Amino acid sequence: MRPEYEYGDEVRVLRNVRNDGTYPGEPTGALLIRRGSTGFVRDVGTFLQDQLIYSVHFLDSDRIVGCRAEELQRADEPWIPSRFEFRDQVAARLPLGLQGRVLVEAGEVGEVIRVLRDHPGGVAYHVHFPDRNTLIVPETALTEPETPTAGASAEADGVAL
Repeated sequence: MRPEYEYGDEVRVLRNVRNDGTYPGEPTGALLIRRGSTGFVRDVGTFLQDQLIYSVHFLDSDRIVGCRAEELQRADEPWIPSRFEFRDQVAARLPLGLQGRVLVEAGEVGEVIRVLRDHPGGVAYHVHFPDRNTLIVPETALTEPETPTAGASAEADGVAL
């Protein structure tokens, strides 16, 4: 195992980093570092003898956080921001189909499984819609899911939960 990044390298985190319970003083699940933030590698270590972990000092928040190589890129590489990220709930802005057959109706909610920043048509996502295969969906075809108003039933809003 050879490290991809060395001490002093400036890197960018590709997705939000949340506390997995190992960061002291913050509740589990708390946002530690926002995707796109840059920091400097302070140390390289291992986890379970087969995973490299980079200690990255994010100066803006003055936090040192452990990151895996797949969560990082060099800071001078092009950064393409995305509207959604892994595990975000999204809704189809319009009907989604394949070969003339509608697979997902507008408004149906799915979960982002992967962000495709280098997709030829712009940012796209692997989105899993319940009881269906995962689809590659362009960012322009997605929106935030609507939340039922307080006191309204899901049936009244036409949303099946």
